[in-house]
Amino acid sequence: MNRMTKDMLIRFNGEEASIALLENRRLMEVFLPQREDEHLLGNIYLGRVENVLPGMQAAFVDIGLEKNSFLYVEDALPAGNPEYGSPAVQDKAKEKVISDLVRRDQQVTVQIFKEPSGTKGARVTMYPSLPGRYLVLLPCGDYIAVSRRIEDEAERERLKTLIREELPPHMGAIIRTVAEGQDKEPLLNDLKSLLKTWRRIQGRAVKAKAPALLHQDLDLLKRVIRDANPADIGRIVVSSQEDWERVEPLIQAIAPALLPVLLLRESADLFLDYDIYNQLERALRRKVWLESGGYIILDQVEALAAIDVNTGKYVGESNLGATVFKTNMEAVTEIARQLRLRNIGGIIIIDFIDMEDPADRERLLKSLEEELKKDRVRITVMGMTQLGLVELTRKKIGHDLSTTIECECSHCGGKGRISDFSRLKMKN
Repeated sequence: MNRMTKDMLIRFNGEEASIALLENRRLMEVFLPQREDEHLLGNIYLGRVENVLPGMQAAFVDIGLEKNSFLYVEDALPAGNPEYGSPAVQDKAKEKVISDLVRRDQQVTVQIFKEPSGTKGARVTMYPSLPGRYLVLLPCGDYIAVSRRIEDEAERERLKTLIREELPPHMGAIIRTVAEGQDKEPLLNDLKSLLKTWRRIQGRAVKAKAPALLHQDLDLLKRVIRDANPADIGRIVVSSQEDWERVEPLIQAIAPALLPVLLLRESADLFLDYDIYNQLERALRRKVWLESGGYIILDQVEALAAIDVNTGKYVGESNLGATVFKTNMEAVTEIARQLRLRNIGGIIIIDFIDMEDPADRERLLKSLEEELKKDRVRITVMGMTQLGLVELTRKKIGHDLSTTIECECSHCGGKGRISDFSRLKMKN
């Protein structure tokens, strides 16, 4: 069995960096530069409440963008609530009225956690989070959580105890996967840096007049390096000495554990060498072929994606049940990859080929859950219905691949079909 190779390619076009993550030269994720007004996730603003709508349990907040942001009642509980994050408080939020929490013309500090999409403005929260290398600081939360990928209970408790001792009162933190096994010093340095950033944001909020930007998240390259797990990266490849000199100091400052895997490979275009352009083109197609000859069909609307699995040209070797099961299992791996590669968020419905054996259904669902664990984005699998439909949700982060690369057709307006009334017209 060949050893899995995991590469991160970093390619510059002028000042802009594009980044691709590959496994055995297959594209798994891609990070492409966006316009400044497109990357808003994580930004913190001093906003002004424009409208309070009790009937919608929400408020519109002016943060200086083209469209007002949307603040739901559960995201508007008083900042500094020491019980923030507990189920009891979230249930209590549902009983609150938005007009009891915010008022028109009030200045509020909010953070974007869902970027504008289509006709919708950004969704914001009054519970900001500040991501670092090892931790995510929750200035308004009084709890400590640990990444689910850290499975050793003793290590989880060690990390919790270490951070709990250093956190100021009524603040919380999420301990990231890369913190596993780390000594006390790097963790505390990360925490101190995040606390310093939060104090700076508070100082700006006192002096600013809404609407105003108080904090902007790191640029694309710094974010990817910050969030990279050394266990998931075999090589970081750059294509010139100039690019090396750009990347090496960032890795040294943000994630020095990645320095040993930084590699220079002279190339005019790394993406061409690794067949990235063709893989991106295939990732934008509606139909994705599987190695056996089966295929999946993937359709997206604004808040939902539907995936259909078909046997296609694959006819199997023994019986129908085995053919269906093999096709479904092969589709599982490809579906998990496509969700990451296309950055699909929201509700996702998968229509696997019907299987009569309940044991096969259970094996399929477990296999899907295992593949989805590799995703850096939070996914919740709701289960499988009797019709073989699997329901899951994937947290929406940033823009999907289609929105980033494609533009809407001026003829069909995004429908993919053009009206033809010629057959209806009267003939002379």
